[in-house]
Amino acid sequence: MSIGSFVNTVRTGLGTALLVNAVPHGVAAALGKPFPTPYADPPGIGFSSPLENGGWSAMNLLAGVLLIRRRPDVRRTRAEITTAVVAAVSMTGYLTWHFAVSAPEKRSQLASA
Repeated sequence: MSIGSFVNTVRTGLGTALLVNAVPHGVAAALGKPFPTPYADPPGIGFSSPLENGGWSAMNLLAGVLLIRRRPDVRRTRAEITTAVVAAVSMTGYLTWHFAVSAPEKRSQLASA
């Protein structure tokens, strides 16, 4: 694998992870519900407003698209496609764990302290 191919594969993985991360924040913003962002207090545990979530979703979406965009005449390699799938599944698993298990436990610990 050449350096250029390696860089494209890494860009594809990071871009895909950002696109997956944009979804829950965008949904929370569209529903008008608070949801954790890195701007919350404490970061990733406390809740941010729907407006902040909309902004965070838009930043993730823009960065993800910029990382994975390619010229239309350039084909993706098998490594890039595999990396995109692995990144999407991994990010989904991490977000599920973080928002369903880790963050609620940390919120309850903060509330009882």
